[in-house]
Amino acid sequence: MTANSDRRSLTATKRRSGRTLFVLCLTVIAALAALLSPYWLPLVTQDFDANAISIERAQRHWRASMGLSMPGEPDLARLTQRLAENGLVEGAPVMMRIFKREFELELWMKRDGLFHRFAIYPICRWSGGLGPKATQGDRQAPEGFYTVDQSALNPQSRWHRSFNLGYPNAYDRSNARTGSLIMVHGGCASVGCFAMTNAQIDEIWKLVTGALSGGQKRFQVQVYPFRMAEEKLASYAGSSNESFWRDLKRGSDLFEANLLPPKVYVCRNRYQFEPGGGNPDGDGTIEARCPPATPKS
Repeated sequence: MTANSDRRSLTATKRRSGRTLFVLCLTVIAALAALLSPYWLPLVTQDFDANAISIERAQRHWRASMGLSMPGEPDLARLTQRLAENGLVEGAPVMMRIFKREFELELWMKRDGLFHRFAIYPICRWSGGLGPKATQGDRQAPEGFYTVDQSALNPQSRWHRSFNLGYPNAYDRSNARTGSLIMVHGGCASVGCFAMTNAQIDEIWKLVTGALSGGQKRFQVQVYPFRMAEEKLASYAGSSNESFWRDLKRGSDLFEANLLPPKVYVCRNRYQFEPGGGNPDGDGTIEARCPPATPKS
């Protein structure tokens, strides 16, 4: 009996020791993961985003080839009713936001002195990856702040209808970026552009031309890599684009706080912004100069 008791005691001790060692190993692994997360987490996020974008492109290409609408597309047959339901009128000033990772183009319209989101159009296709366009022929869709006026519209485009974003803008030129003819257009095919379905670009075209005919000189298009939540941006800590994206986030935050397109400057090769209250339609140009100094109180 004594020998059996000794064996049971020894077995229990070994089990406790094994459990202690297992917990200790998990603790060490968790500590190392936390310590190294600033290095591995951005890589995991970037790989995940790149793979997800490739899968999404393939799915949207298939839907377009089958003549199907894009997922989440507004009811394009009810434009008049949708405008009325939102208290909006055709001819009101417009602005746009594009989010590459989410494949979304938002169209905002002005009502009662502020801009309100009218529709989210699923982008059929864009090319390249997350990050700005750098050189002619890199097949990369740009990121940044752009303005579009009447001269940029092409109703006879080979891609049904198109408007030129105006790349390279003052920021792109100051950073020696090259390329041209970057469009938002129909046709669901892209080499550096943002391609919509023909039905979607028809509705967008109607609202854009209505705004420009109604007195808006130009409209602002804000192009982002993804929705600029702090958590998402933090997952790209250490990226070569982090500083650039944080500048874009300042413009995004300013718009969301005021619901007016910000005044955009290019100062020392970087984007800077002012609230859009002095230019409530958002139809000012992007100025290649530093913003005026704020008077000290």
